[in-house]
Amino acid sequence: MTNFFSFQIFAFLLFQLGVYQCQAIARYKFVVQEASYTRLCSMKNILTVNGQFPGPTLHVHKGETIIVDVYNKGHENITIHWHGVEQPRNPWSDGPEFVTQCPIKPGGKFSQKVIFSVEEGTLWWHAHNDWSRATVHGAIIVKPKPGTTYPFPKPYAEQTLILGEWWKEDLSELYKGLLRSGADPNISDANTINGQPGDLYACSKPDTFKLNVDHGKTYLLRIINAAMQDLFFFSIANHNFTVVGSDASYTKPFTSDIMAISPGQTIDVLLTANQKPDHYYMAARVYNGAIGSETNNSTTTAILQYNGNYTASSPPLLPKLPNINDTDTAFNFIGKFRSLADKDHPVHVPLKIKKHLYYTYPSTILQTPKQATEVKVLDYNTTVEIVFQATNLVRGTDHPMHLHGFSFYVVGSGRGNFDKDKDPLNYNLVDPPLQNTIAVPVNGWTAIRFEAHNPGVWFMHCHFERHAIWGMDTVFIVKNGKRREERMLP
Repeated sequence: MTNFFSFQIFAFLLFQLGVYQCQAIARYKFVVQEASYTRLCSMKNILTVNGQFPGPTLHVHKGETIIVDVYNKGHENITIHWHGVEQPRNPWSDGPEFVTQCPIKPGGKFSQKVIFSVEEGTLWWHAHNDWSRATVHGAIIVKPKPGTTYPFPKPYAEQTLILGEWWKEDLSELYKGLLRSGADPNISDANTINGQPGDLYACSKPDTFKLNVDHGKTYLLRIINAAMQDLFFFSIANHNFTVVGSDASYTKPFTSDIMAISPGQTIDVLLTANQKPDHYYMAARVYNGAIGSETNNSTTTAILQYNGNYTASSPPLLPKLPNINDTDTAFNFIGKFRSLADKDHPVHVPLKIKKHLYYTYPSTILQTPKQATEVKVLDYNTTVEIVFQATNLVRGTDHPMHLHGFSFYVVGSGRGNFDKDKDPLNYNLVDPPLQNTIAVPVNGWTAIRFEAHNPGVWFMHCHFERHAIWGMDTVFIVKNGKRREERMLP
């Protein structure tokens, strides 16, 4: 009998140990520090995390919680934002400087609790102060919960592609000049894929990013636009791809040979290596609907190269990218997104709206603005609809709007001015895409809906860094609910 009870106690302790191990919170160390990097024939110091550019990738499963210890060994203040992570009841670690937290001072440390909940797919993290996120950023890969899988055939392999920019000048000086002048910042000297400008830029060919593939295999490409001030067209020579997700939410699959991706947005695609074995350029170039504005119109490239023995084309085949101001291609691509909307991935579109908001982007080039954007206070569980109106007579462009603390359903979008009587009749309330960042089309509008079920203080802003600095942002304060699980965490 004694042996039996001893066995029971041992089994109980072993079970508890297993539970503890399953619930253990992974811990990561981010050291923000300067490191020397050479691009475009010259070397300079840039701000990095752990000396890496782009920074380290975080790998988690859906529903996990992690702790990231951020050490600031740089010379300026820093904050880190977990872009697209809803952080339920936990605004304290969201990251916007002077909104939900004070910046981490040089020599300081801040431990950020990152709570993953409904997200599944590709997200990213980045600095959220001044111009630091140009080099301080990295990917977040949210895998399905253990025991579950993707809603599409498992790919042979996965690869993250981060689109970005590179400036020869010191980014701190660029930012200070922007504040002094109030004008547009200097355009970047290069666009990049995974931190590399690619073959078409000076002194860059040896380090061009290369993706090796096996003929007949399918690959999951996780594409992130980490640029400061550019939307991109992206394409792969002679290859189509199938879009299967965006902003850590699955979509109904659709096939395309071109994508338009906004700053802050992520898009997941399946690529089947079904062409003649060769070297093919993956290329990105700026999309800008603002006619006449100064833009870096150069093309960044990476190389998709098939494994095997063959004579490769030299140079590799280059895809045909749309013109820089091809608004039709961008608008049509964005309009193809639909939520998966099946039993395992249901949609919960708010149907009865309590709070209607309408934001316009007026041109104030000839006058000083007179009204500031107001903070909006929302009761817990308030259903919200926001219509963004981007009609602008002077140098209008698409605006990538990002909301912290929530994902939202994009229920409608169109050209011209929003008609409150007619346009809602055509809303998609069945399978609208669930996103955290959306490009409001130039001279058009976009309508989004969400339920304010996440108490806290949440930032909303344009993801063009210069626009956010100029004041294209606001804050939502979502009140606590009545029950304990509806209140902010201490």
